[in-house]
Amino acid sequence: MIGYYNYTVLLTYLSLLSAASGILVTLSGNGHPYLGVFFLLVCGLCDAFDGKVARTKENRTAQENNFGIQIDSLSDLVAFGVLPVCIGRALIRRSPYFGSVIFNRTADTSFVVLSITFGAVMLFYILAAMIRLAYYNVTEEERQSTETGTRRMYLGLPVTTSALIFPAILLLQYLICADITVVYFAVMLLTAFAFLSKFHIRKPGMRGILGLVGIGALEFIAILLIHYFIR
Repeated sequence: MIGYYNYTVLLTYLSLLSAASGILVTLSGNGHPYLGVFFLLVCGLCDAFDGKVARTKENRTAQENNFGIQIDSLSDLVAFGVLPVCIGRALIRRSPYFGSVIFNRTADTSFVVLSITFGAVMLFYILAAMIRLAYYNVTEEERQSTETGTRRMYLGLPVTTSALIFPAILLLQYLICADITVVYFAVMLLTAFAFLSKFHIRKPGMRGILGLVGIGALEFIAILLIHYFIR
């Protein structure tokens, strides 16, 4: 079989499978956005360590290294580009107002305006995520041809931050006891612009990664407790 199947790519494969599972869950029947968020957090956990795991293998060939870069970006596009959009669509369906307007078409004018607005945001978000990932690949290939070691700075917001941003937004649903559909899509729009922006962000070290993983774990536990036990 073509491709590589050693331990260096397992976390990336797992992230893609988690993302695909989340997409299927949120789009199936009356799929719930909070179920999709669990899979998104798993994707974030896998992404936090896949690069470090891959670099533990000595004597990786150039083809193995390039393969890892390519599948990481492809997986990230599905996990942090497509899955948040599917979660947003499920959020619309569950919304007491927007769901009835868009899916039941109770008001023709509102249906058209809301459908176009939410649809445009979702499409722009996926496009921005793809452009960001492709640009990162190009610049990373150029960097590796002239430098050694790992990248120290990111240009623009990494798409993987979606794994922490959108679960935090969904937690607002219970903290403020209000429909946060508009907030979700407003944040999605701002996040898409941040993907394409030219500000610099320092790449976190192991301590920073563990801190981000800890935040993700707290979000996971909070959503689990609220959704299944408190609500």
